[in-house]
Amino acid sequence: MATAAQPTVTMKHIAADLAEKFEMPKKQMNQIMEDLITTLTKNLKKGNRVRIAGFGIVQVKKRAARMGRNPKTGETMQIPAKKKIAFRAAKELKEAVGK
Repeated sequence: MATAAQPTVTMKHIAADLAEKFEMPKKQMNQIMEDLITTLTKNLKKGNRVRIAGFGIVQVKKRAARMGRNPKTGETMQIPAKKKIAFRAAKELKEAVGK
């Protein structure tokens, strides 16, 4: 038996819900949401850790260069260092989703 795909909630959906809740125009709420993402991105680029109470912590972590293996050929190759985004969920979020 095939399972149905989970619905995807976009920023527009969230902005529309918040606009209705706070009785604001959708366009204004969309702008607030875009500004929030821009601010979070700027802080992550600077190397800052972003903590959102009740949601979690987002930060950039550095991965060191390492040796790897091409699975197709078995050839050893150098994997370059890079940055990755890490998210650690807050206890409140884990508890809310886990129920």
